[in-house]
Amino acid sequence: MSDHEPVEAYVPPTIWRWKKGAGAFANINRPISGATHERELPVGKHPLQLYSLGTPNGVKVTILLEELLAAGHAGAEYDAWIMNIMEGEQFGSGFVAVNPNSKIPALLDRSGPEPVRVFESGAILMYLAEKFGAFLPTGGAARAECLSWLFWQMGSAPFVGGGFGHFYKYAPVKIEYAIDRFAMETKRQLHLLDQLLATRRYITGDQYTIADIAILPWYGNLAMGLVYEAAEFLQVEDYTHLRRWAKELGERTAVQRGRRVNTVWGDPAQQLRERHDASDFG
Repeated sequence: MSDHEPVEAYVPPTIWRWKKGAGAFANINRPISGATHERELPVGKHPLQLYSLGTPNGVKVTILLEELLAAGHAGAEYDAWIMNIMEGEQFGSGFVAVNPNSKIPALLDRSGPEPVRVFESGAILMYLAEKFGAFLPTGGAARAECLSWLFWQMGSAPFVGGGFGHFYKYAPVKIEYAIDRFAMETKRQLHLLDQLLATRRYITGDQYTIADIAILPWYGNLAMGLVYEAAEFLQVEDYTHLRRWAKELGERTAVQRGRRVNTVWGDPAQQLRERHDASDFG
């Protein structure tokens, strides 16, 4: 990365004050937490109630749920309710009660005597994998490897989304330093995965796990040029092993279904606003 002379020096104030910004998502960002209005959450007929949106973090969970159902785990039937984050539905009292952090996805498991709330996509993946005994090794080095890559994704993806994606695609002002900084880190992460997948079929080896499911919606989509309109900028064609993996996973029926759930943009044929039964896929 080259050194950049700032066009205009910025001196942080002694005390930071919130100024409502411009650009994408500015209307839903604020420096405080908690509910802004009363709104109960809908509840469907299945034990698992998912409140989400078809973003990369939301898609992780719907892919796993569809994989569990495809593997014969009938208890994984679920209702997927859409949360319109652009309208601030994540700040409703019902949603905040399930996820005090006001981010999608959030899961409510009503299968037991007391409802169990689970929030943060990685935690939901781990909870469901343990609940059904699937897509997560039960012990030893294999389990440690899977959880290491799961937590790697949770810690690394913000550099891609809130970092590169925001400054390259969504920021109202293009800042060379910010784009360079996060493009460098994004390419480092893509290279890391590409080198890993040069030696193994899946993220942890020969077994398809929640590590693959977590990483696919972020890095698979990026490597296949499906997000941020940045394929040429990042030269994603170079990551041949990562693209091979993403293509293989993308051909799985459960992945295709999971990607559709709670998605309301793009190809209308690939959208499924809410999911309450397998017949909803048509």
